[in-house]
Amino acid sequence: MTRAIRVAAVILTVSVAVGSAWALLLLGRFVVRAPGGPMSFLRRPTAAAPATAWRLHTPPGTRLTVFADGLKDARFLRFLPTGQLLVSTPREGEVIRLEPDRDGDGRSDGRSVLLSGLDRPHGMDLHEGWLYVAETGAVGRVRLDPATGNVVGTIERVVTDLPPGGNHWTRTVRFGPDGLMYVSVGSSCNVCKEDNPRRAAMLRYRGDGSGEEIFATGLRNSVGFDWRPEDGQLYATDNGRDLLGDDFPPCELNRVVQGGFYGWPIANGDRVPDPDFGRGQEARIAASIPPVHGFRAHNAPLGMVFLRSTKVPPEYRGAAIVALHGSWNRSRKDGYKVVSLHWEADGEIQERDFVTGFLGATDDDVVGRPVDATEGPDGAVYLSDDLAGAVYRVSWDGASAAPQAAGRVEAAEAPAASAASPASSAPLPAAAVERGEQVYRDHPCASCHEPQRAGSGVVVRPLVNLSRRYTPESLAAYLRTPNPPMPAFPLTDDEREALAAYLLARHP
Repeated sequence: MTRAIRVAAVILTVSVAVGSAWALLLLGRFVVRAPGGPMSFLRRPTAAAPATAWRLHTPPGTRLTVFADGLKDARFLRFLPTGQLLVSTPREGEVIRLEPDRDGDGRSDGRSVLLSGLDRPHGMDLHEGWLYVAETGAVGRVRLDPATGNVVGTIERVVTDLPPGGNHWTRTVRFGPDGLMYVSVGSSCNVCKEDNPRRAAMLRYRGDGSGEEIFATGLRNSVGFDWRPEDGQLYATDNGRDLLGDDFPPCELNRVVQGGFYGWPIANGDRVPDPDFGRGQEARIAASIPPVHGFRAHNAPLGMVFLRSTKVPPEYRGAAIVALHGSWNRSRKDGYKVVSLHWEADGEIQERDFVTGFLGATDDDVVGRPVDATEGPDGAVYLSDDLAGAVYRVSWDGASAAPQAAGRVEAAEAPAASAASPASSAPLPAAAVERGEQVYRDHPCASCHEPQRAGSGVVVRPLVNLSRRYTPESLAAYLRTPNPPMPAFPLTDDEREALAAYLLARHP
C-alpha cells in the first residue's frame, strides 16, 4: 500500500469515527479549529496578535479606518437618526452608543452605554420612534428622543417567549417594508429534529409583539437579513451544518418568501439529502427552496446590508455587503472576510472580496472575525469585529487601495486574576466548588474535555490554565454567553458561578 493510500485510509477512518460520535452526541463533541488553532470551547475570544489596519485590504477607490476599538464582543450595528452608531455587546449585556466623527479624524468622538442589564442583546432596529432590541428569549423596545438619541423611559418586552439558549442563541430583529417585525431564531443544535417549530425559522409580528406567525422554516441559522431595494425581496444569510467535511455543505444566501421551507435538517445546499435526516423525505426535499447563492462551506455568513445611498459608487449601488465570520471546523480555516454580492442582468449573483486580511497565511494567524455590516448616513460601510473588538469604516473617497491605517486594533487583554481566583492566596469557597462539580456532572461537559468520557474518534481538548485567562466572575459571564457552537446551557446565576469555581479549582 502506498503512503498516499495509507494516509487517505486514516483520514477516512477518522472522518467516519467523528461523524458517528456526532450522531450520538448532538450537544457536540467537536474537533475545533477556531481563531488561534485547535481549542476548547472555554477559550476566551481574543485577537491572536495586535492587528493594525494596514493588514486589511479593500477595493480600489476605498479607504479603511478604525472607527472604534476596545469594544468587548462587538456584534450587530444600527445607526440612529442623530448619526450615532449603536453596537450590541451580548456578553456584556449592553448596547453601546458611539458618537459620530465630528472632528474629522476618522474615529468616533466618544461612547456611552445606552442600555444595560439585557439578556444577550444582539439585533436592533428602529420603528416609529422605538428602538427594538432582540435578546436571546425576548424582543424589547424603548422610546428614543430623536434629537439626542437618549432613551425615554424603560424597556418593555413585547415578545417574551422566544425559545432561548442552544447552539444558536443570537436573535436578529428587523422591520420590513410592510411595517411588520421580523425575528430570526436559529436551531438549537448542529442537526436534529426540533421540538419547537419556531426554531430554525423566521417569525413575524406586529410592532407591539402581537400576531405572531411563522414566516419561513428550514433556516438553520439566518443571523443577517435585509430587503433588496430593487425589488423589495427579502434575502437572508444562513449557516450550513457542520461535520460533513471541509467543502460541504455550502453556507447560503436565501430569498425568503412567506411559507417557504429551506431544507434544514433534511437537506443541505441545493436539495442534497442530509445523511442523518434525509432518508424517506424525498417529497419534502423536492419541494424545498434552494439557495440563490452559495458561500464556501463553513464560511459562516452573518450580518448583511444592501447599499442604498446615492453616495455609493454606481458599481456598488444595490450590492449586498456580507460579513463572513469564518470557519471553526475545517482542516484549514476559510472565510474571515467581508464580501460584496452583485446581481447581474441575468439574475446571477457575483461574489467579490470587499475586506480581506483578517486571516493570514497560516491557520493560527487570525486577527479578526467580521460580524455585521451597515451603511452610515455618510454613505460609508461600517463593519463590526467581535474578535478584535472593533468597528471599521470603509469610505468611498477615491483613496488608493493600498492599505492605510488611521488607528490600531489592539489585542484584547486577558482578565487579571482576582483575589478570588486560584492564582491568588484566597481559596475558592469549598461549598461553591462542590456545587459546581455537580453541575459539571449533570451536563455533557466531560464529553468534550475528558478523554475517558468521550466517544470513539473524538479529539478531546483538556481544560488547562484557566486562571490565566479568567476570574471566577469572567468565567461565569462566559458560561452565560458562550461562543457558538457551545450550547448556552439553561443554568441559574448561582449554578454558573459554582461551575466557574469548580473549573478554576480543578483546572487552574
